[in-house]
Amino acid sequence: MHYPIAIEVGDEQHAYGVVVPDLPGCFSAGDTFDEAIANAREAIEGHLESLSEHGDPIPTATAIQQHLENPDFAGWVWAAVEIDMTPYLGKSHKINVTLPDLLIKRIDSTVAKHGDYKSRSGFLARAALHELERHAQ
Repeated sequence: MHYPIAIEVGDEQHAYGVVVPDLPGCFSAGDTFDEAIANAREAIEGHLESLSEHGDPIPTATAIQQHLENPDFAGWVWAAVEIDMTPYLGKSHKINVTLPDLLIKRIDSTVAKHGDYKSRSGFLARAALHELERHAQ
């Protein structure tokens, strides 16, 4: 899922401030633009972990376009941070899924080349989340 972040541009005396509008109370900062984005990812992950541990619902990310007219962020720069949502969705359950051989081979090949999926299940979970996000907007 891609969470929009609003970045207040810093200068030599001020850090770059970051707010995550879809996660009330989630904010961060960094001495550079890149550091601000990296710190925003950590803040989002920590926020989602806390929500998950308390059994609170995980807010869905909205499109940046929905925030552009918000006067609270006039003059701020917008970016999006991609977050793997699977760790925050609760306990895993084993299910039986039937897929064509060639599709399984393509999935397994992609997983082998891109370790961030970790497994076939990780790939399928991320693909499912992507489709759910796409249809929610």
